[in-house]
Amino acid sequence: MSTSDSENGLEDIAVRDTRVSDAIDEPMRAMILDILADETLTASEVHERLADRGIDRTENTVRHHINELRDAGLVDVVRFEEGRGGTTKYYGANTTVLSYSLPDSADPAIEEMIDAVQPQLEAVLDTLTDEYDDVIDDITAEMQPCEHCRTQKYETYVLLTVLRRAFVRAHQDGESAYPTTEC
Repeated sequence: MSTSDSENGLEDIAVRDTRVSDAIDEPMRAMILDILADETLTASEVHERLADRGIDRTENTVRHHINELRDAGLVDVVRFEEGRGGTTKYYGANTTVLSYSLPDSADPAIEEMIDAVQPQLEAVLDTLTDEYDDVIDDITAEMQPCEHCRTQKYETYVLLTVLRRAFVRAHQDGESAYPTTEC
């Protein structure tokens, strides 16, 4: 038996950027991102932090994983230090990986928050599509590998990317108001 679209509405969007998901398929890489999210470290220091978490890998293996994350654009070399005949690289994460699931009991509170912000988000989306329609069209045109791919949700992906990145900036600017807790 088929369900009509009105009975089964879209509730969420899952983003799978293949460049990112391939890079973090290895659980240790997600852990490295977590470590580098709070401070810039050398590969040796990342190796030590992993050892503190019970991960026993060689330093060369850790360097390999950092390089994979760097190649995927998730980690940056933030500074170089010259000394003792060599150059030391310091790495920092530019992406946070969140791997959580909300409890079912959170649904009513989540719905209330959605209702509270939906009008403002509709206004933001209207602004983006009204003022940046040509730019969005140009970006989506570059994303389409062929004419048949026009049915894909490229515009949604572009808009969601803008909103996610704007959220990160806004959250970082207000982060002191929302301190995090350590487990």
